[in-house]
Amino acid sequence: MADVLIIDGHPDAGSLCAAIAASHAEGLRAGGAHVEMLALRELAFDPILRMGYREHQPLEPDLQRAQQLIADARRIVVVLPVWWGSMPALLKGFFDRTLERGWAFRYLPNGMPEGLLAGRTARVIVTSDSPTWYLRFIQGDPTVRSLVRSTLKFCGLKPVDLTRIGPVHKSSAEQRQRWLDQVKAQGQADAGRLSGVRPARPARPPSPAAQETSAHPAPSAPGP
Repeated sequence: MADVLIIDGHPDAGSLCAAIAASHAEGLRAGGAHVEMLALRELAFDPILRMGYREHQPLEPDLQRAQQLIADARRIVVVLPVWWGSMPALLKGFFDRTLERGWAFRYLPNGMPEGLLAGRTARVIVTSDSPTWYLRFIQGDPTVRSLVRSTLKFCGLKPVDLTRIGPVHKSSAEQRQRWLDQVKAQGQADAGRLSGVRPARPARPPSPAAQETSAHPAPSAPGP
């Protein structure tokens, strides 16, 4: 059973993100953590939530295993690039399909959402060609806000640590190696901060009919 699950959200196995995920895993293992790697490009699943939240879409075996790995982990690490102010479609589709209502979150009788993956921490490692100041102060940091606040924290994960890598565009081999060394050191440090208590496992989601009966849509929640 893994202590840390690393989700590599880049479609290209030869990307900097893939190398970052591997280097961070190396650091975590050096710190004594048991690590599982989940490269989304290797999974077989439909990334489209074809009926929204109106009907349940059965999970493919790879997504069932992904839920198992998320449930077992004490810490989730997501590695991704910024593409068009957002995350890659592969990663967005993975979250749409895997973070099911009734499993990763639910609505309380007062209509407020409750994250069901509480007790877990997270780290987001995001690469970009644009400089950090431009993403934060000109664009409003849409990728980080969506992933950290509206996805991971929405589902109960906290705290969520953030590592920004960039600008990647025209970076030298020496700079890229410094980034790999950085995330490796962060992994080793993070391993030493892991809680000794495993979080509760989320229950299987109720039937679609039960979900519709109990659901109270909230503005910050995934829409229909």
